[in-house]
Amino acid sequence: MNTPLYEIHHSQGNGLRLYVKRDDLLPFSLGGNKVRIGWAFYQDMRRMGCDCMALYGDRRSNLCRVLGNICAQKEIPCYMLCTSVDEDEKTSNNSHLMQWLQTEVIPCRKDAVAEGVESLLLRLKKEGRKPYYIYGDKWGEGREGVPVQAYVDAYQEILRQEKELGVFFDYIFTPSGTGATQSGLIAGNRLAGGKKKIIGISVSRERGRGSQIIHRALRQYWDNQRLPVPDDLEEHIFLEDAYLLGGYGKYDSRIRECIRRQFVENSLPLDPTYTGKAFWGMEQYLRENSIGDANILFLHTGGAPLFYDFVMDEAKEGGTSCSYPL
Repeated sequence: MNTPLYEIHHSQGNGLRLYVKRDDLLPFSLGGNKVRIGWAFYQDMRRMGCDCMALYGDRRSNLCRVLGNICAQKEIPCYMLCTSVDEDEKTSNNSHLMQWLQTEVIPCRKDAVAEGVESLLLRLKKEGRKPYYIYGDKWGEGREGVPVQAYVDAYQEILRQEKELGVFFDYIFTPSGTGATQSGLIAGNRLAGGKKKIIGISVSRERGRGSQIIHRALRQYWDNQRLPVPDDLEEHIFLEDAYLLGGYGKYDSRIRECIRRQFVENSLPLDPTYTGKAFWGMEQYLRENSIGDANILFLHTGGAPLFYDFVMDEAKEGGTSCSYPL
């Protein structure tokens, strides 16, 4: 699953060299980190002997799109409990694609997810099915370690690309939502004895809750590998929640400007929910911490449908003007 990794233009100064790894170019279901993670869940589902898949996410969910695509390809029934930040929020390209994929989408309030999961799983069992809920039990616990291997493998890929380029990274930044991608990178770094600082820019959770989820995923991964759990795992978890801008899916003119600038200067399609917020957060973190003379890697985790949502929303609002020379 090798994806391109290369240096990009930036204006940070201070001797920083900025690189991007383009997991948005993975060749399945419009790419993104959820391609690696989605196949890990599918393989675990097969191992468990289940015959249908249950998902949870909101209308923007890249993971639900990818898993819905896998299930459609494999002719596996797929069901999605779907919430939104606001009940009246409009649909997205991802939610339109879920309709194409014939995933059964079940509306669910954000304060009733556990009950929704329980009801769906009970219904499927009564229908004689053996459902696989990607997050484990109705509280969303039990399978945190499953997708970690996907980004342990991706970390090994990064190590190989470092050698090919002759460039070794001091920091790796990634958007952090469910925490699976960051957990995998941390595990890969820890297993390789590396000294890179893996920094997740949170797009959805406060640091305390997000760090707990990452720590639980790491412990579960080590248990799954039948390896002794390192005592210092917590010391390797760096999750920044200072750039949430009000929460999941919230953004302002600073994110808009970052997305436009990166597309103009580096042809990077970022979105305001995940990658655009994380890229902007990375820039702020580097500036605020006076980091210089370092090699920085940004993991582009994809979300192409959300980039086009953003472009269309900007066009409707008359926000397409750009001050950059073309």
